[in-house]
Parts: sequence; C-alpha cells; structure tokens
Amino acid sequence: MKNAFQNVRLQKKPEAVVTPVAHEQPVVEVTRKPKKDKLGRAYATGRRKESSARVWIKLRAGATATFIINGRPVETYLARKVLQMIVNQPFAATKTEGQFDVFCTVKGGGLSGQAGAIRHGIARALDNFDPQAYHKILRSLGFLTRDPRAVERKKAGLKKARKKPQFSKR
Repeated sequence: MKNAFQNVRLQKKPEAVVTPVAHEQPVVEVTRKPKKDKLGRAYATGRRKESSARVWIKLRAGATATFIINGRPVETYLARKVLQMIVNQPFAATKTEGQFDVFCTVKGGGLSGQAGAIRHGIARALDNFDPQAYHKILRSLGFLTRDPRAVERKKAGLKKARKKPQFSKR
C-alpha cells in the first residue's frame, strides 16, 4: 500500500521556467570586512604537521620589505631556497611580492613543517588584510586550507608505523 509521500515522489516534476523581472535588484554578495589592528597589521595563525606559526603582515613601511622569523631574517632562518620559495608562494600568487612587512613566530616540528605553517599563516593573514582582493585567488590555489597530513603513529609489534620485523623461516 502506498502512502501520500510515495505518490508525490512518483509524479513527474514540472520544468522550472525562469523569467527575468525588470524591477529586481541584482544579488549582492555579503563579503567579510578586513581585520586589521590599530597599527594596520593583519594577524593569522598557520599550521602544518607539528608546527604552528603566528603571522603579522603590514604594508611595507620602508624602501624594502622586512621578513622576520623568530627574530631572524628569512634568509638566515630558512637557509634552503626551496623553503624560502614555499614561504613566498602566497605573495607570488597575489602579485604582492615586496609589498608587505612580515613578522612571525613559529614553534614545533622541523624546518619543512615550519615553512608550511608560515605559508598557511601568510595566506590567512592576506585574506584577513583584504578578503575582497585575495580570498578567491588564495582559496583556488589551496593556500587557505590546512594540510591535514601528519606522521603516522607507530604500531605495537612493528619497528615503525608499517615496517615489520625481518622474517626468518628457520
């Protein structure tokens, strides 16, 4: 025996006809406002593996932009060029290289995880600085998403997470 809901589901749905109305206003997107402190800085936290970075960005004050990580210039803290490139990816994507002073503190993990955390923090800080201009670019490239990958835990009876002890037939 069929009930009333099953009868409704079986009926064919009429095709929707959209007719434009002249007096309707265009749909306006509700956007976020920039989040800056009194000094004009945008703040964000970035994370990767076991690392966590607190990042402040501000429009460049002097002739050249400063990039300070834990009180040291980026060139001395991240000596490998690959790590420096990772950290600068959000600026390259938004075409804002050299326009912002960056100050960040980072804790935990190794240099690779710290570079990823700083990149995540810079991307989120840029998004807080001007969501209208940067959000769509950073979101499409995946810089605003936290990378969830982490080290797999070691299991009992194994030498590492998946490495088994050597098998001996005799």
